[in-house]
Amino acid sequence: MLTQKLCAALNKQLNKELYSAYLYLSMSSYAASIGLKGSANWFMVQYQEEMVHAMKFYNYINSRGEHVKLQAIDAPPAEFKNLLDMFEQTLKHELTITASINELTDLALSEKDHATNIFLQWFVTEQIEEEENDRDIIGKLKLIGDNGQGLLMLDNELATRVFVPPPATAA
Repeated sequence: MLTQKLCAALNKQLNKELYSAYLYLSMSSYAASIGLKGSANWFMVQYQEEMVHAMKFYNYINSRGEHVKLQAIDAPPAEFKNLLDMFEQTLKHELTITASINELTDLALSEKDHATNIFLQWFVTEQIEEEENDRDIIGKLKLIGDNGQGLLMLDNELATRVFVPPPATAA
Protein backbone atom coordinates (compact mmCIF):
# COMPACT_ATOMS: atom_id res chain seq x y z
CA MET A 1 0.00 0.00 0.00
CA LEU A 2 1.26 3.46 -0.90
CA THR A 3 1.60 6.12 1.75
CA GLN A 4 -0.54 9.18 1.09
CA LYS A 5 2.59 11.30 0.60
CA LEU A 6 4.00 8.94 -2.01
CA CYS A 7 0.62 8.49 -3.70
CA ALA A 8 0.24 12.27 -4.02
CA ALA A 9 3.75 12.54 -5.46
CA LEU A 10 3.06 9.77 -8.01
CA ASN A 11 -0.17 11.52 -9.04
CA LYS A 12 1.80 14.75 -9.48
CA GLN A 13 4.33 12.92 -11.66
CA LEU A 14 1.50 11.50 -13.76
CA ASN A 15 0.41 15.09 -14.40
CA LYS A 16 3.98 16.01 -15.40
CA GLU A 17 4.08 13.12 -17.87
CA LEU A 18 0.78 14.23 -19.39
CA TYR A 19 2.15 17.78 -19.67
CA SER A 20 5.23 16.35 -21.40
CA ALA A 21 2.99 14.66 -23.95
CA TYR A 22 1.07 17.91 -24.42
CA LEU A 23 4.34 19.84 -24.91
CA TYR A 24 5.61 17.45 -27.58
CA LEU A 25 2.26 17.43 -29.35
CA SER A 26 2.47 21.23 -29.52
CA MET A 27 6.02 21.04 -30.84
CA SER A 28 4.98 18.49 -33.43
CA SER A 29 2.26 20.78 -34.71
CA TYR A 30 4.59 23.77 -34.82
CA ALA A 31 7.28 21.83 -36.70
CA ALA A 32 4.69 20.67 -39.24
CA SER A 33 3.46 24.24 -39.66
CA ILE A 34 6.94 25.44 -40.67
CA GLY A 35 7.47 22.60 -43.13
CA LEU A 36 9.66 20.36 -41.00
CA LYS A 37 7.63 17.19 -41.28
CA GLY A 38 10.48 14.95 -40.13
CA SER A 39 10.85 17.00 -36.96
CA ALA A 40 7.08 16.90 -36.54
CA ASN A 41 7.34 13.11 -36.71
CA TRP A 42 10.13 13.06 -34.10
CA PHE A 43 8.02 15.11 -31.68
CA MET A 44 4.94 12.98 -32.40
CA VAL A 45 6.90 9.86 -31.43
CA GLN A 46 8.02 11.71 -28.31
CA TYR A 47 4.36 12.48 -27.55
CA GLN A 48 3.51 8.77 -27.86
CA GLU A 49 6.35 7.81 -25.53
CA GLU A 50 5.21 10.32 -22.93
CA MET A 51 1.68 8.92 -23.05
CA VAL A 52 3.15 5.48 -22.31
CA HIS A 53 5.04 6.99 -19.37
CA ALA A 54 1.84 8.57 -18.06
CA MET A 55 -0.03 5.29 -18.36
CA LYS A 56 2.75 3.47 -16.48
CA PHE A 57 2.14 5.82 -13.55
CA TYR A 58 -1.63 5.47 -13.94
CA ASN A 59 -1.47 1.68 -13.89
CA TYR A 60 1.05 1.58 -11.05
CA ILE A 61 -1.03 3.81 -8.77
CA ASN A 62 -4.10 1.67 -9.42
CA SER A 63 -2.16 -1.58 -8.95
CA ARG A 64 -1.11 -0.43 -5.47
CA GLY A 65 -4.72 -0.09 -4.34
CA GLU A 66 -5.02 3.66 -4.82
CA HIS A 67 -6.73 5.67 -7.50
CA VAL A 68 -5.49 8.38 -9.81
CA LYS A 69 -6.51 11.91 -9.06
CA LEU A 70 -6.27 13.78 -12.33
CA GLN A 71 -5.22 17.41 -12.25
CA ALA A 72 -5.41 20.25 -14.76
CA ILE A 73 -2.71 20.21 -17.43
CA ASP A 74 -1.02 23.54 -18.11
CA ALA A 75 -1.03 24.81 -21.68
CA PRO A 76 2.36 24.32 -23.36
CA PRO A 77 4.01 26.99 -25.51
CA ALA A 78 2.69 27.13 -29.07
CA GLU A 79 5.41 29.22 -30.76
CA PHE A 80 9.13 28.64 -30.99
CA LYS A 81 12.09 30.56 -32.46
CA ASN A 82 13.39 27.66 -34.52
CA LEU A 83 14.19 23.96 -34.32
CA LEU A 84 17.24 24.55 -32.11
CA ASP A 85 15.04 26.45 -29.66
CA MET A 86 12.57 23.54 -29.64
CA PHE A 87 15.25 21.00 -28.81
CA GLU A 88 16.88 23.24 -26.20
CA GLN A 89 13.45 23.58 -24.55
CA THR A 90 13.04 19.81 -24.85
CA LEU A 91 16.33 19.18 -23.05
CA LYS A 92 15.50 21.75 -20.37
CA HIS A 93 12.13 20.06 -19.84
CA GLU A 94 13.65 16.57 -19.68
CA LEU A 95 16.15 17.78 -17.09
CA THR A 96 13.25 18.90 -14.90
CA ILE A 97 11.59 15.51 -15.38
CA THR A 98 14.85 13.78 -14.41
CA ALA A 99 15.01 15.87 -11.24
CA SER A 100 11.40 15.00 -10.46
CA ILE A 101 12.00 11.26 -10.98
CA ASN A 102 15.07 11.48 -8.73
CA GLU A 103 13.00 13.21 -6.01
CA LEU A 104 10.35 10.51 -6.32
CA THR A 105 13.00 7.82 -5.99
CA ASP A 106 14.41 9.52 -2.89
CA LEU A 107 10.89 9.71 -1.44
CA ALA A 108 10.23 6.03 -2.15
CA LEU A 109 13.46 5.12 -0.37
CA SER A 110 12.71 7.37 2.61
CA GLU A 111 9.22 5.80 2.85
CA LYS A 112 10.86 2.35 2.64
CA ASP A 113 8.65 1.53 -0.34
CA HIS A 114 10.91 -0.84 -2.23
CA ALA A 115 8.27 -1.76 -4.81
CA THR A 116 7.92 1.88 -5.87
CA ASN A 117 11.69 2.27 -5.92
CA ILE A 118 11.94 -0.69 -8.29
CA PHE A 119 9.12 0.72 -10.43
CA LEU A 120 10.92 4.08 -10.70
CA GLN A 121 14.22 2.54 -11.83
CA TRP A 122 12.77 2.12 -15.35
CA PHE A 123 12.21 5.90 -15.45
CA VAL A 124 15.69 6.65 -14.09
CA THR A 125 17.18 4.70 -16.99
CA GLU A 126 14.72 6.19 -19.50
CA GLN A 127 15.72 9.72 -18.55
CA ILE A 128 19.37 9.03 -19.38
CA GLU A 129 18.27 8.07 -22.90
CA GLU A 130 15.96 11.09 -23.22
CA GLU A 131 18.69 13.56 -22.30
CA GLU A 132 21.28 11.89 -24.52
CA ASN A 133 18.98 11.98 -27.57
CA ASP A 134 18.24 15.67 -27.03
CA ARG A 135 21.92 16.56 -26.60
CA ASP A 136 22.82 14.67 -29.80
CA ILE A 137 20.25 16.57 -31.84
CA ILE A 138 21.21 19.92 -30.29
CA GLY A 139 24.84 19.20 -31.20
CA LYS A 140 23.88 18.49 -34.81
CA LEU A 141 21.74 21.63 -35.00
CA LYS A 142 24.61 23.75 -33.69
CA LEU A 143 26.92 22.24 -36.31
CA ILE A 144 24.36 22.94 -39.03
CA GLY A 145 23.89 26.56 -38.00
CA ASP A 146 22.09 28.50 -40.73
CA ASN A 147 22.76 25.88 -43.42
CA GLY A 148 19.33 25.13 -44.90
CA GLN A 149 20.58 22.03 -46.69
CA GLY A 150 21.93 20.64 -43.42
CA LEU A 151 18.62 21.37 -41.70
CA LEU A 152 16.73 19.48 -44.40
CA MET A 153 19.11 16.53 -44.07
CA LEU A 154 18.56 16.44 -40.31
CA ASP A 155 14.81 16.78 -40.81
CA ASN A 156 14.93 13.74 -43.12
CA GLU A 157 16.85 11.83 -40.44
CA LEU A 158 14.27 12.76 -37.78
CA ALA A 159 11.53 11.49 -40.10
CA THR A 160 12.85 7.93 -39.69
CA ARG A 161 12.06 7.73 -35.99
CA VAL A 162 9.28 5.26 -35.18
CA PHE A 163 7.35 4.63 -32.01
CA VAL A 164 8.24 1.33 -30.39
CA PRO A 165 6.13 0.56 -27.32
CA PRO A 166 8.17 -0.73 -24.39
CA PRO A 167 7.66 -4.37 -23.40
CA ALA A 168 4.63 -4.90 -21.20
CA THR A 169 5.33 -4.94 -17.49
CA ALA A 170 3.25 -5.66 -14.43
CA ALA A 171 2.71 -1.94 -13.77
